[in-house]
Amino acid sequence: MQKVLVTGANRGIGLELCRQLKAQGKDVTAVCRNSSEELDGLGVHVIDQTDVADKASVENLAQQLKGQNFDVLINNAGVLSRNALGEIDYDTVMQQYQVNAMAPLMVTEALLENLHDGSKVAIVTSRMGSMTDNDSGGHYGYRMSKAAVNMAGTSLAVDLQPKGIAVGLLHPGYVKTDMTGGQGFVDTQHSAQGLLARIEQLNLENSGTFWHAEGEQLPW
Repeated sequence: MQKVLVTGANRGIGLELCRQLKAQGKDVTAVCRNSSEELDGLGVHVIDQTDVADKASVENLAQQLKGQNFDVLINNAGVLSRNALGEIDYDTVMQQYQVNAMAPLMVTEALLENLHDGSKVAIVTSRMGSMTDNDSGGHYGYRMSKAAVNMAGTSLAVDLQPKGIAVGLLHPGYVKTDMTGGQGFVDTQHSAQGLLARIEQLNLENSGTFWHAEGEQLPW
């Protein structure tokens, strides 16, 4: 049975990923700060009280998972604050860096011993981190943090290639979640289906590339 770990699993895309993975018969470990009634009801292994942006908390997670092997690690946890020019809150810019950019790198590094030849690491990023695709400006902290995690993902792809571990950078689409205030073009079910399809297609040959959940390769 394939073992999958999902961060940011208590709501939104993360919750839906866990739901669909469980329905596919996968052994799912759901990591989050605070669990939810919906997550508890899925029948997956929940590890809460984990702040993926805090080094000590991530090290504690690694200790709890010591000796376990995972086929897929999905770094999904993320935050969004709207930072417009002239009214930028730099504390929220830093928070977005910590959660969106540093946390996926920190979690992946901490769990390297839990991965093996053939494992996959997926980072849920955003096309808002694309330089080429930015034609609307704004969202400074979010855009900058997603550009940073894209770079982290490409470096991970290079460094993990000799270990046989592929890394995918995945844009979920503009999804209707609490994080987007319920705004968006697609629901979590559709987005999660696309993300899982892209993870299924992920291999060492396309490792380090940037994909839309719908299957389109995205520009940097």
